Amino acid sequence: MSEHAISFNSQNIPLIGILHKPEQNTHKRGIVFIVGGGPQYRAGGHRQLTLWSRRLCSEGYPVFRFDYQGMGDSYGEFNGFTDLDNNIRTAINCFTEEMPELDEIVLWGECDASSAILYYAYQDSRVKGIVLLNPWVRTAAGQAKTLLRFYYFHRILQLDFWKKIIKGKFNPLSSIKSIANLLRKSRSTQTTNTQSLSDHLNKPISRSLPLTEALLLGLKQFNGPIMLILSGKDLIAQEFNELIKNSPNWQEQLKIKPTTRYDFPDSNHTFSSATQRNNVINRSLEWLSHW
Repeated sequence: MSEHAISFNSQNIPLIGILHKPEQNTHKRGIVFIVGGGPQYRAGGHRQLTLWSRRLCSEGYPVFRFDYQGMGDSYGEFNGFTDLDNNIRTAINCFTEEMPELDEIVLWGECDASSAILYYAYQDSRVKGIVLLNPWVRTAAGQAKTLLRFYYFHRILQLDFWKKIIKGKFNPLSSIKSIANLLRKSRSTQTTNTQSLSDHLNKPISRSLPLTEALLLGLKQFNGPIMLILSGKDLIAQEFNELIKNSPNWQEQLKIKPTTRYDFPDSNHTFSSATQRNNVINRSLEWLSHW
């Protein structure tokens, strides 16, 4: 395979990408990696995007990974994951100009990059599939419920917690205040109005919509295959899982869409071990070959 850097412009802002080109291009489907998880760059956490790109390329899939504006080696100011539409579109343009034989694009993202993909994918007919790893759907209520259910419950089962109590280093008043605050936040509810979402169909998603409604709207309008991967040892993944469990509208959309879901109970947020990374890429190659 070959790898080379490419500079391209998004609204006159220079961006940097890496094209992974197979020696023999056996697929007409290319993968574009959107970097996620905070202030990252195109290599990804633990170089996961570099390693995944090389593995995909070795199987005949062209890959393009890039730094969006304000990140890595790209210029400009980062305005948040909800403002990446132009960056993603021009990255796909660059990719297809370099490899005009491509018929289909798969967008791949983790954490807030998954959310950016849901904002964008339905707008671009070239995007035929999406890969979502531990999507970011954080709200104050969702975070509070997840912390109460997963963090505090598991905390009392940990040995170091009881050692802290025995040594007198545990402040019960502070913990009670924290739990009370989380209980208050967790009671706030946000109901998705199906009719209000219908009013926004066939339009760019308004950034004024609550995050979970905006992402549901993006999901509702995308009709291609979806691969969803959730880590068991990750609060962000648990927040997304709780959202699905408590939202009939999310359940309905994931049911009617061609969705393939994998749960990796022993994986953390960034799939930081070789075993975790290999689990993800092996399942992804299976998924890519079956549609």
